[in-house]
Amino acid sequence: MKADEFGRGDALETSAFHWTSASRSHPGRVREVNEDACLEQPRCGVWAVADGMGGHSLGEFASRLAIRSLVDLPREGTLEWRAAAAETRLLEANRRLRAEAARRDVPVIGTTIAALLVAQNRFACVWAGDSRVYLYRDGRLRQLTRDHSQLEAVRSLHVGSSDDTLDRPPANVITRALGGDDRLELDAVGADVADGDVFLLCSDGLSNEVSDADLMQALLPGNCRLAAEALVDLALERGGHDNITVVVVRAEDLASPNRTVLHPVLKC
Repeated sequence: MKADEFGRGDALETSAFHWTSASRSHPGRVREVNEDACLEQPRCGVWAVADGMGGHSLGEFASRLAIRSLVDLPREGTLEWRAAAAETRLLEANRRLRAEAARRDVPVIGTTIAALLVAQNRFACVWAGDSRVYLYRDGRLRQLTRDHSQLEAVRSLHVGSSDDTLDRPPANVITRALGGDDRLELDAVGADVADGDVFLLCSDGLSNEVSDADLMQALLPGNCRLAAEALVDLALERGGHDNITVVVVRAEDLASPNRTVLHPVLKC
């Protein structure tokens, strides 16, 4: 997406669920080039965020190649089949980025990727790197993805430790990315969808600047467009030190017994 570009996809209905979404991307207040990219395709039930690396046009090239690999993912098939198809496409994108880096004789042309896919009443997240997917449900915010970063690796090794003297690596040193290695391992998680679920996909330009409490506050009303705008504005207010990209997705169960239904008044 171009600088401070807004997007809002057409609605999708899968089984009884109605899906809506909105996105916004901004270069931030420090960097001139926006190396982030995002995908918003409610009709195909796929959304994604990518954060490129490699400097200038190379990071931009990488993130857009990753996003293009997921465009027009077929809607048909089970969630497992769709997730596998997405992984196959991303692995091919990894191969192409490795080949491009070798052709240009540069160390790496890479990008993170975080994708959300839906089918019937289920969702799946596929990711590599530190771009994230969150789920806001019943007043609680949960990070569905786990950062592939040196910082997260250190935290995992010292779970429950109270030692404040541990050396902590910088948060921006990632351990996995498309284009980072010939053998890429993607992670994936999935679960059932519930009425009113709101998903947030974002690059670290948002998660490094905005607290979980502020994320929840923006997602609480359930308005995808307003949430995307508010979150990017908040990251800019907090410094906007990196590119910022946000995709907000909402699920509504049209068959929910708790949904208010308007019936016309019968006249005698």
